[in-house]
Amino acid sequence: MADGSDPKPYPECSIPFSEQRSGPRARASQIVGDNLDHSHGVWRFGSTRERPIQLYVREDFLSPEECAALAGMIDSACFPSPLYEKEKFEGMRTSQTCNFNPHDPLVTEIELRISGLLGIERRFGETLQGQKYEVGQQFHDHADFFYIDQPYWAEYEPHGGQRTWTAMAYLVPPESGGGTSFPLLDLDVEPRLGRLLVWNNMALDGSPNPWTTHAGRPVEGGTKYIFTKWFRERPFS
Repeated sequence: MADGSDPKPYPECSIPFSEQRSGPRARASQIVGDNLDHSHGVWRFGSTRERPIQLYVREDFLSPEECAALAGMIDSACFPSPLYEKEKFEGMRTSQTCNFNPHDPLVTEIELRISGLLGIERRFGETLQGQKYEVGQQFHDHADFFYIDQPYWAEYEPHGGQRTWTAMAYLVPPESGGGTSFPLLDLDVEPRLGRLLVWNNMALDGSPNPWTTHAGRPVEGGTKYIFTKWFRERPFS
């Protein structure tokens, strides 16, 4: 995972292209992208040849009642957010996390709704995860894809392989701060109630896309609640 250091002028990825399952991922990128490009109410952030990325927004994906219910679930079952080698990257991720019950009817409904929007079967998705950020808490620059040259890859790969798409929704916007930043794109996304943010962690050729480096900026006022849904290249187990 990213270590929070300053990004280089041009992003680099240490994963050799020859080691990627680029064919299936490239086809999935095209199919899911086509689904989102033709979905009512979904709009795409600009992508350029120099900064290629599939990044989408859907406003009011969740109702205020759904947001409140999910935030309540987070409050009832949250714990300090995990991070690989957390002692090495002290202070990089300071939020609280909740693993939602996948059998809860509301969670099931929302996961099916996300899967339907993207056109990815639910079984490819990790369990829906909630996050809570209080004043001063943040998640420094990082990428959601896995670096296969790191020790954790041997543990993660058998359970669905590489992370492909990320879907993130804002359940309770903070009073100030707490935006989602894509620093290499000079882009900051404002937290809005019910807003869904979706992006592909892979480039169109199926290789990990360093342009997707992002961060949860520090909350300056109030509390931010979100959820995240990650999809894998194979069914998640």
